[in-house]
Parts: sequence; C-alpha cells; structure tokens
Amino acid sequence: MAKTFQDIMADARKEIPEVTAQQVSDLLKNNGKSPVILDVREKDEWREGHLDGAVSLPRGFLEIKVENTVPDKNTPIVAYCAGGVRSLLAAKIMREMGYQNVSSMAGGYAAWKNAGYKWVQDFQFTPEQLIRYSRHFLLSEVGEEGQAKLLKAKVLMVGAGGLGCPSAYYLAAAGVGTLGIIDNDVVDISNLQRQILHTNDRVGKPKVESAKLTLEGLNPDVKVIPYQEKLTSSNIMEIIKDYDIVVDGSDNFPTRYLVNDACILTKTPNVHGSIFQFDGQATVFYPGKGPCYRCLYPEPPPADMAPSCAEAGVLGVLPGLIGTIEALEAIKLILGKGDSLIGRLLCFNTLTMEITTLNLRRDPNCPMCGDHPTIHELIDYEEFCSLRH
Repeated sequence: MAKTFQDIMADARKEIPEVTAQQVSDLLKNNGKSPVILDVREKDEWREGHLDGAVSLPRGFLEIKVENTVPDKNTPIVAYCAGGVRSLLAAKIMREMGYQNVSSMAGGYAAWKNAGYKWVQDFQFTPEQLIRYSRHFLLSEVGEEGQAKLLKAKVLMVGAGGLGCPSAYYLAAAGVGTLGIIDNDVVDISNLQRQILHTNDRVGKPKVESAKLTLEGLNPDVKVIPYQEKLTSSNIMEIIKDYDIVVDGSDNFPTRYLVNDACILTKTPNVHGSIFQFDGQATVFYPGKGPCYRCLYPEPPPADMAPSCAEAGVLGVLPGLIGTIEALEAIKLILGKGDSLIGRLLCFNTLTMEITTLNLRRDPNCPMCGDHPTIHELIDYEEFCSLRH
C-alpha cells in the first residue's frame, strides 16, 4: 500500500528520537563529548545563520557525503533543519545506513533561535561572488570558509615586475581582498615579454597604476593599494604593518635583505621567489617557523656576480612559473592548508624540466633569526650589498 507523507513522518517519529533545543544546548556543554550537529538545510539557509560548530550537509547530498563527513557510525549525531521535518527524514535515512545514535532537533533552527540560544552567521557572499568562486566552494580545503579568509586577507606585493605580475594576477583572481603593490618603476616595452599585468598602451606609465587597472578589471572584489615609491628602510615598516603576508618579487639583493629583515622584525611571512635566465627558485621564510633569507645567503654576492635580467636575460615564461608558485604559497598560508615551502627551497630548471627541492635549516648563528640575534633594526642595505654609488 502506498504511503502518504503523514505516514512517512509517523514512521520516522517511531524510529527516530526527537530532542528539544534545550536538550541540544545541554549536550553542547558536555565537556568535549558533544555530538556532531548536522545542518541539513540548503546552503542559502545556512548562510543566513546556523548553530555554532554545526556541520553543513544539505539534504540533497546526505546519502552521498555523510559517510565521508561522519565516518564513525557510532558517533552521536543531532540533525536539524528549519522546522524539524527534513532533519527527521534525514535521520531516518542515516539510521538505515547504519548510524546507531542519530536524533533530530524538534522545531529545528527556528526553535533554537526563538529560545534565544547562540547562533552565528558566516561571511555574506554576493550573488556574483557565489558564481565567481563556485569552483573554490567545491573544494573541501577551501569552501566558503576558506574563500572568506581569502577575501579578508591582505597581501603586500614587492614589485610589479616579472614575478609580481603573475603572483598578483592569480591572487586577485582567487579573491584575495587587499593587494598592496610597491614599485617605483614605469612600464617599458621590454617588460611586456614577461610582465603580464602591463600592456603596450601603458608604456611610460607607473607600473603600480598599470597593475591596479588590470587587477581591478579582473576582479572588482579586490582592493589594490599602489605605492609608487622605492621600498626603503625608512618606509617599509609603516607599509608592512597593514599586511598579513609579503610576496617578494624583487630583483635585487638590497631589497631582498630589506624585506627579510622587516618581515623578521614584524613576524610577517615572506613568500620569496627569484629567477635567473632559465632557472627559478621559490621558498617561504616564516619567522619562528623556519630559516630566513640570511640563513640561506649570509653574505650578498659581489655586484658583478649577480647580474639583473636586463644584463643576463630571462626566459619570459619563467617568472610566470615562479610567480604562480609564490601565489600558491601565499594562498596556502591564508587558508592554513597543505605543506608550505617553509624550510624548503624549490629549484626549477626550465631547460631540463627538473624540479629539485632542497631542505633548508635555520642557522643558530644567524644575525637576524638566530639564537642570539645581533641585528635589531633596519640598516643601509645598499651599503651592505656594496651597491651605493
């Protein structure tokens, strides 16, 4: 005999225990022995508010995803929806799938809110953002929570050249909310072989202005703050204080040492990249978690041993590869996911396509991050690198 909806609900209530909002509140205070609170409403309902600590698993995906979401079928589970109907049916399905201790919150989220219990609301995405970042939402390592972290993040780009351009481009595309870009140079036609933020009609314009036009055209969610000035010991501390992460795309040793020391003093993660002809390197210098740039290069090389791209040349696609790796490392740091390049130096030879990863160690005698540091303030880095004229 065919069953009506009322019959199905009656059967579910016979099989599934219902708990009140007060009982759920009491369970959540149970000193680490709380049940899994499963929100089976749709995502748009979840965004409007939900129980703190609840896990979102819309009813339409329940059978597909619940065994990955809650692998142990002896885990106590309390399901809830808007009013207690969908959660009761969801709990019945879970019982049929072998879950032994599952219940439904009577009255659902409405009962919880009406009782005055704590609820939280996540980052509110616009309709356009829900579409723009939809591929990120599908990744469990990112999801809506991770995308909100990206939109709230502030990253300082040192340089809008070969490395800074691809890094900034992908960070903007990913939705990193604030990008500061410092560079005192102007666009030259020779830059266009590799510096992808700039265009032929912007030759002669400041690179930071060109970068801002491109990045805000790509993603209006991103706020680009241009600094059309040279990064120096006198301005870096004032600039860096507003940012969570620095991405170093500089092409000279004085700036690299400057960025390193400022990041150590401010405890700011420093995503570092460098290129030379056909070879590139990338790593992450994270104060307190690994070595710094001075551990890798205690002394700067002589000026004639470190030619610039203008002097030695560079394969145009190389900074795109290394800059993209820098963007990836910055995103991983923002999300708190994956294994970063802290303490590891990735070396990429584009001619042989060999990728080598070298382990780096903190130098206990490093004057900046060692056990007994001797450098406590910024110095004259051009003089240090013997480049002052």
